[in-house]
Amino acid sequence: MTTFPTIDPDLAVALKMFPKIDFSDIPLARATCDAMIGPALADLSYDGVTLRELSAPGLDGDPEVPIRFLTPDNTTGPIPVLLWIHGGGMATGRAEYNDPFCIEVARELGFAVANVDYRLAPETPFPGPINDCYAALTYIHAHAEELGIDPSRIAVGGQSAGGGLAAGTVLKARDEGVVPVAFQYLDVPELDDRLATVSMTNFVDTPMWNRPNAILSWKYYLGETYSGPEDSDVSIYAAPSRATDLSNLPPTYVSTMELDPLRDEGIDYAVRLLQAGVSVELHSFPGTFHGSGLFTAAEVSVRAAAETLTALRRGLRSLSPVS
Repeated sequence: MTTFPTIDPDLAVALKMFPKIDFSDIPLARATCDAMIGPALADLSYDGVTLRELSAPGLDGDPEVPIRFLTPDNTTGPIPVLLWIHGGGMATGRAEYNDPFCIEVARELGFAVANVDYRLAPETPFPGPINDCYAALTYIHAHAEELGIDPSRIAVGGQSAGGGLAAGTVLKARDEGVVPVAFQYLDVPELDDRLATVSMTNFVDTPMWNRPNAILSWKYYLGETYSGPEDSDVSIYAAPSRATDLSNLPPTYVSTMELDPLRDEGIDYAVRLLQAGVSVELHSFPGTFHGSGLFTAAEVSVRAAAETLTALRRGLRSLSPVS
């Protein structure tokens, strides 16, 4: 593997622990993710939160969408909610993988979290996954009273592929005009199928995520009719970077990692949001790579995790005390 002179020293040591994920073999990639994340879930404590399994009606006759709905114990009154969308290159991952993060948000911020288990590509290409996310969003908004959430304080967020799905969901919410999204949180988002940025061109052997995997990810997600980056029919809800109008979107936080092929498309999206009049906070973390936050002991990972909570608290202007 290529060496990376600017990698954070803590992460350089941890790098040996990260497996190589090969997207050319989806069953193997899914098994690798299970082996990497599954053990951490075995002893996960849900103390202080209540987990409910919800089902949102699918759009246009699609199957119901499972939602892992977590709420903090001992709260009163309508509380903010984060609709959270997991990563995995559109083809791996599941909502349960992100339960540790969702539990932390519920405990520390006093928010509810609706963790969406959308269908995966290549079995379900676009628009299936984005429809699932949007169906979950409209469901929690329509059922806000019974769920105990504040319909005026809904955030949509996601990581990696989930960040791209979050951006697409927020674009769709803006255009449909049904759900007023108050804030979006895009963590290392996968946004652009054209794969033409400097970071995407150069990072062909970076840890956890690289250009070859990105090419396959978009091929799986956009399906058999996709003809490549020159395809002019790609929806902005699939590849949000293709949107020419980013106005009237909610305040946004974008994070990127220095040694991540997705870095430049995240930065470019944040800049274009700013140019469209959207309030944006952008942070590119030095010495990091895609998924390096899994090594939670690194100082830069600690900073990034703390900033996530700060950004969400500020974004929804929560009056809930930090526990």
